[in-house]
Amino acid sequence: MEPEEQGETAWGRSRGDPLGGRGLLELAVASGVAAWATWAFLLAPGFRRVPLRLQVPYQPSGPQQVANALALLRGRSGKTVDLGSGDGRLVIEAYKQGLSPAVGYELNPWLLCLANYRAWKAGYHGKVSFLKKDLWKVNLSDCYNVVVFLAPSVKPPLAAKLLAELPDEAWVVAGRFPFPSWTPTSTLGQGLEQVWAYDMKEVRRAAQREAPSNSGL
Repeated sequence: MEPEEQGETAWGRSRGDPLGGRGLLELAVASGVAAWATWAFLLAPGFRRVPLRLQVPYQPSGPQQVANALALLRGRSGKTVDLGSGDGRLVIEAYKQGLSPAVGYELNPWLLCLANYRAWKAGYHGKVSFLKKDLWKVNLSDCYNVVVFLAPSVKPPLAAKLLAELPDEAWVVAGRFPFPSWTPTSTLGQGLEQVWAYDMKEVRRAAQREAPSNSGL
């Protein structure tokens, strides 16, 4: 190997030289491949059994989003669930706040492993639960606090499921996007950090008031 070749890196440039146009292109390609690999091997497995329109890509909730969601549930009790719990941060914080049992439903096995690791690291192993279950198939009739950070396309079918299964005493907290046909009892935050709380008893009363007018159409 020639002396000048020994100073070449895998990017085809000297260590001390700035990236040229080709280097930037190679870096962009490598970054794209890495992102695709992360999706394919870490995030996609749980999606394969879920209809396309009901799939929700993993997007971790920020600390303020989690704090706002739990602030609307402060003082409540009963089983608390996070539908699509991801890395488990909201479930863990809910338990810290005194909400128990605290359960997360998630299909992705890698995210379940991460959530259980976070619980173990926080000292809550065995005190919170992360279950590999499809949120569309799990029975929510014993849940009194439900948190959902899901896409707008999922909200209409999810609203029907919640109306059919949740007890009147339940509250639902939505993050990022509200339920379009429901009137929130309270809201907190602004922009991407805004969350909305819904009292299921009030939601059902509103639905019953609207039913006669809809039946006459």
